[in-house]
Amino acid sequence: MPVSSPFWRQSPPSLGPDFLRQGRQRQASLTKPAGSLGQLEQLAITLSAQQQRPRPAVDRVRIVVFAADHGVCAEGVSAFPQEVTGQMIANFVNGGAAISVLARHLNAELEVVNLGTAHPLPIHDGVVMAEIAPGTANLATAPAMSAEQLQAALHAGQSAVQRAARTGAELFIGGEMGIGNTTAAAAVACALLDLAPEALAGPGTGLDADGLRRKVAVLHRALQRHRDTVTEAGQPLSVLASLGGFEVAALAGAFLAAAQARLPVLVDGFIASVAALAATRLQPGLADWLHFAHQSAEPGHVRVLTALDADPLLRLGMRLGEGSGAAVAVGLLRQACALHNEMASFEDAGISKGP
Repeated sequence: MPVSSPFWRQSPPSLGPDFLRQGRQRQASLTKPAGSLGQLEQLAITLSAQQQRPRPAVDRVRIVVFAADHGVCAEGVSAFPQEVTGQMIANFVNGGAAISVLARHLNAELEVVNLGTAHPLPIHDGVVMAEIAPGTANLATAPAMSAEQLQAALHAGQSAVQRAARTGAELFIGGEMGIGNTTAAAAVACALLDLAPEALAGPGTGLDADGLRRKVAVLHRALQRHRDTVTEAGQPLSVLASLGGFEVAALAGAFLAAAQARLPVLVDGFIASVAALAATRLQPGLADWLHFAHQSAEPGHVRVLTALDADPLLRLGMRLGEGSGAAVAVGLLRQACALHNEMASFEDAGISKGP
């Protein structure tokens, strides 16, 4: 019996041209000037094709927050101690975090996946325990993770999507939590885009000017150390293993698995977008399944969005992560669907369409 290839080697399905055509025809028939609802029109058309139904909906939303620690914190790249990762996991589960509040108000399902923290969790109840290691290695001095650990993280993302699909989710949001993860994400983006750290590094959780200079210097060291590795064939996987984080890899795996399951994805901020960048480098067809929620205040995010040819829905200066920016944008997707599904056509309303 032949051995199947890993799921990340499998191309996502393409969007059905019939549903795209029907969606465009539906929009053209509604009682409004053509194009007058801007991005909301294309949102509904794309969702219709992704879900393969003429009346799209995103009533059932699944938000999964992947959490992990980072060895690069030993370099002083974060304003917060690593204990905060585990403490925030508890806050997610106890309902006190921003994403917890937003999920409640959206009536969305929230799942928290622990991929490995440096300090014991203060709470385990309500957390999916998928520990790979107590955080990654220090990417400035060693590969962030082994090939086996990378595969475990990718599979953790796939498993989260499989759980979402079993609940009938109509939209997937991937969030993240991990002190030091903007450094890992910036390193991955620098390697994939061949850009200097100065172009992509930002303050993250609140670094001052000296802290940001230290972060840039650490990124330069890391990129120099892994220069030969990340230019090998299969670059996105090499980059993720050398420079990434467990939660960044899990997000990449989740996005790929969601597309393969025909589950639309709403991408959050800088770190989630970097994961999407790595995933689309593995499977370019993934781009058809991604919606981009917002442009964050993290300086490198606009560069990553440009590389993804993404037009984000919101620009609110957010930089929290957790999937919070994507959760805020869910209302726009729901309104796009409502307009597409419920507006009267010119014929129904007895209104002359004009030339």
